[in-house]
Amino acid sequence: MSILSLPSSPRYPCRIRLLADTGSGCGDEEEKQEVDLGSGVCKWFNVRLGFGFLAMSSRDGVPQQDVFVHQSKLHMEGFRSLREGEAVDFTFKKSSRGLESVRVTGPNGAPCLGSERRPKRSRGSRGDRKRKESHPLKLPPQPKKCHICQRLNHMVSSCPIRAQQHQSTAEEEEHHPL
Repeated sequence: MSILSLPSSPRYPCRIRLLADTGSGCGDEEEKQEVDLGSGVCKWFNVRLGFGFLAMSSRDGVPQQDVFVHQSKLHMEGFRSLREGEAVDFTFKKSSRGLESVRVTGPNGAPCLGSERRPKRSRGSRGDRKRKESHPLKLPPQPKKCHICQRLNHMVSSCPIRAQQHQSTAEEEEHHPL
């Protein structure tokens, strides 16, 4: 990228014209991308989602549009965020959705201060979570019983109903072989 000129306009005190490669790789074709300088304060910033809006300082009594800011555009160390009302200098461009910040710094190019808030941590990683009990009440141990007839005096292996079922299926196989 190279700087072409620094003309000023009545709306913005300083305008920078940058040349950016179109991505062809040869470097011969370039497209113009205008980036404007501004200053203002952080209107709001969501630390959990990592974005917010900057309120640009008004010039000549003309109300200014809000500028979108993403945490990746903040010039600072560590966890990147902004505090509401924090004074910032920034460069921005027009996009299809409105004004979007390109780089955000503190006053005079200093690093941003950031918010004291940090996103809430989850209560544990997915592997550490305790399994919820399927039944909230603690029941006393249940007596063992047969799973076929539900009687308490015998188990499945010695169930008389199961023995009858096996006997009848064996007799049917003898009469009707496959």
